[in-house]
Amino acid sequence: MDKLLLQKLFPGFENELYEEMLQHGVTRYVKEGETLLRVGQHIRSVILIIEGVVKLYREDDEGNEFFIYHLNAGQACSLSMVCAYKQETSEVMAKAITNATLLTVPLEFMDKWLGRYKGWYEFVITSYRNRFEELLKTIDAVAFSNMDERLEFYLKKQVAQFGPILKLTHHDIASDLNSSREVISRLLKKMEAKGLVGLNRNSIEWIKKINTTA
Repeated sequence: MDKLLLQKLFPGFENELYEEMLQHGVTRYVKEGETLLRVGQHIRSVILIIEGVVKLYREDDEGNEFFIYHLNAGQACSLSMVCAYKQETSEVMAKAITNATLLTVPLEFMDKWLGRYKGWYEFVITSYRNRFEELLKTIDAVAFSNMDERLEFYLKKQVAQFGPILKLTHHDIASDLNSSREVISRLLKKMEAKGLVGLNRNSIEWIKKINTTA
């Protein structure tokens, strides 16, 4: 971890803030599939993504998952910030989708930096706003869309994140959407017949060019 990398990932921070991040932050390397947060876990650090992709999701009592959103390099886990700031336990799960590098900063510095550095204050506010907008989109997709529309919304988000070749199984998608593999397989075959996707073993290819930011 060096200052140049932090400047690239988190532009707009003060020089003194970069120095404090290097001094007080702890670098953590996690492997694909490793769980970072669990429901009920006490949060004592702010999590910043340096490299890789992290998935946030909810899990019910039966272990069924509901996908919320992804975090990428240069982003922070805002939900962990909120829980840490309020001294509450986590209400979400977080898992590394790829091998990832994190910078964890002890909670005590979050308060200090909010009052000391304008760059950090603006970063935190922007992170809250962006994640809130992501949550609203997810809620809208669930509340006002049927499953085929939810599936298309989900795949568009995945394509925007990972590109047109998605290393996903039907079971993976069903888990994220809290549906059954049979339902997802049937809907994917309908999308294939419409020329939207190509179905391969353990991967899905997005074919039709559309606005993947929707």
